[in-house]
Amino acid sequence: MKTLTAMFMVLALMAGSGCQSTKVSGQGGVVPVNEEFSITVPTSNTVKQGAETTVIVLLNRGAYFKRDVQLDIKANGISVTPNSVLIKASDKPDVNLHITAGSDAALGEYNVSVKGTPTIGEPTSTTFTVKVVAQ
Repeated sequence: MKTLTAMFMVLALMAGSGCQSTKVSGQGGVVPVNEEFSITVPTSNTVKQGAETTVIVLLNRGAYFKRDVQLDIKANGISVTPNSVLIKASDKPDVNLHITAGSDAALGEYNVSVKGTPTIGEPTSTTFTVKVVAQ
């Protein structure tokens, strides 16, 4: 009888937990696994010399990720604005980046790096390529 009661208690605890995955937090304690974020960037982009294009960078929040994230954007040889933006936890998760290639920009591919740093936690980085073509 005691064994049967113990089994029911374990099953009740498992059912009440929602079977959610957890991990040990860097701040101590246990947190849901999806308290993380990632950054989605365009797979490829083209801009003509002397022209501007707009791309969308998307912040993908895990279901339990409720923090502000500072995005820092860097590129050499082409202009990207804004080069820094704070996405608050309550903001929409997408940012429009304006990419401009000067009329004298060399033809070819340029890497744009995007680094996201949350108010608490580890930063993440990614890059995408912009191809400058003739006018």
